[in-house]
Amino acid sequence: MALIACNPQVLLERARGALLGLAVGDALGAPAENMKPSEIRRRWGRIEGFVTDDPAGTDDTEYAIFSGLLLARHGSALTVAHVETAWHHWIADLDEGPFRGAGFSERGTLENLRRGLAAPISAQHRHAWSDGLAMRAAPFGVFAAGRPAEAARLVAVDGCVSHDGEGIYGGQAVAAGVAAAMAGGSTASVTAAALSVIPSDSWTARSLRRAVAAAQRDGLRPGSDPLAVEHAVRSAVVIGGYPWTDLAPEAVGLAFGAFVAARGDFTTSVLTAVNMGRDADTTAAVAGALAGAMSGEASIPADWGSAIGPVRGSCLPSMQGYHVLDIAELLTPDDDIEVMP
Repeated sequence: MALIACNPQVLLERARGALLGLAVGDALGAPAENMKPSEIRRRWGRIEGFVTDDPAGTDDTEYAIFSGLLLARHGSALTVAHVETAWHHWIADLDEGPFRGAGFSERGTLENLRRGLAAPISAQHRHAWSDGLAMRAAPFGVFAAGRPAEAARLVAVDGCVSHDGEGIYGGQAVAAGVAAAMAGGSTASVTAAALSVIPSDSWTARSLRRAVAAAQRDGLRPGSDPLAVEHAVRSAVVIGGYPWTDLAPEAVGLAFGAFVAARGDFTTSVLTAVNMGRDADTTAAVAGALAGAMSGEASIPADWGSAIGPVRGSCLPSMQGYHVLDIAELLTPDDDIEVMP
């Protein structure tokens, strides 16, 4: 397959779409986190926009900024030592502060780092399979636009401090998918890129394939019932009765399923993810990053995008004041690059 040239203006538009899309999805999904679809319907009917007067991102957005800053500093030379040092400098060695909303994987990692353990031992905790890497993986796809394998390699370097196994695979699938979307890929090529960088027999790959198959079979079309589509995708991957909603294989499957069911449309992608519940902020953040990278910032409803301000540091105080669009600028090259379409 031939390489094509992509100019900085196009890449920046897609980079802004990817990271603003992540933050919008995170803020839309946050109120529905850990809910069942039936609970969402009882409370709000169907979520069609922000359901709070003061929408804001969660740890998903703040950790994505953290990883984006780290990647902007080191680029392709990023090492596990760089990541571990950053965790200490920006998080573990500071007073804990509010740290609201942090996932179990992040808390387990911090406990291990504060005990003096180093990577990869720092990732040996009970939630190494969580979606905590997947939620912060989009910046790697932005940086490695058109290079899914490189995006997957770099996000695995980041993930060695906090995740293992399926947790790493989830981050790699998201990073590779965003990298393909940044190059203008279709939903099919984005999915193929995600699957190409993880073991085909992994739980993450199986969940992703099942979700995408359900989305393609029952995808949203004129006159189709969104609830039926969401039920089909959700049923394809969710383990009924399992109490934890932060499983990387589940969250990544739901996010890609929403993205494919919506045929990459931004609004439909994130709302499909939100209304399926479970770890709704993360699934909507990932779906938003994929759709935003594919179609750019212009695909995000203006009122949704304008509601996203600099992060508040509610989870990571050291990230307070940064905006995802600033990170998009830092990660976008200044010159034309060649990407794989």
